[in-house]
Amino acid sequence: VMRLARCGYNAGQPLPNKDSTDDRYELLLKLQGLLQTLGHHGIIVLVDRIDEPRDSMDVVTAAQPTESQWDDLIFSWTACRPVRSNAIVFARDRATVGVGAGQMSRVDASFLAARKAGDRAKGSVMASDAFFPFPDAVEVAADAGVTAVIHPGGSIRDEEVLAAAETRGMA
Repeated sequence: VMRLARCGYNAGQPLPNKDSTDDRYELLLKLQGLLQTLGHHGIIVLVDRIDEPRDSMDVVTAAQPTESQWDDLIFSWTACRPVRSNAIVFARDRATVGVGAGQMSRVDASFLAARKAGDRAKGSVMASDAFFPFPDAVEVAADAGVTAVIHPGGSIRDEEVLAAAETRGMA
């Protein structure tokens, strides 16, 4: 929590748009009201925004995500944001079913997420907070039942990762 109202600086983090149907603005107002009742006046809470429109994302596999998969991909991408250190999130029906974090490698995080998800991994999607340096994490996810993946890309081995996803029919 930072006191920023008087200096006009927002550290590059836009606040929720009060003119939209964004329920985060309502949540921000409720939190500010609660803090004021506790005697903390003038506090601004910065909300981490993940507002990447779907049309700004590239589907690089032959398989296109279904509408349900898109919902879960966006949800998992959002849920992945606060997870730290090789974050992997499995989600299905807009609910987190497995999280792998704090591992030395992305494949270990994928193993952990798959283990935590168990049978709920079947039909789920996976989000990664960073690119896949090797295809192994995608292979682990596919073996667990993950059907689609969202990640920022940027590895020198992106083509190998894409080939692993294509081989398994993943979006």
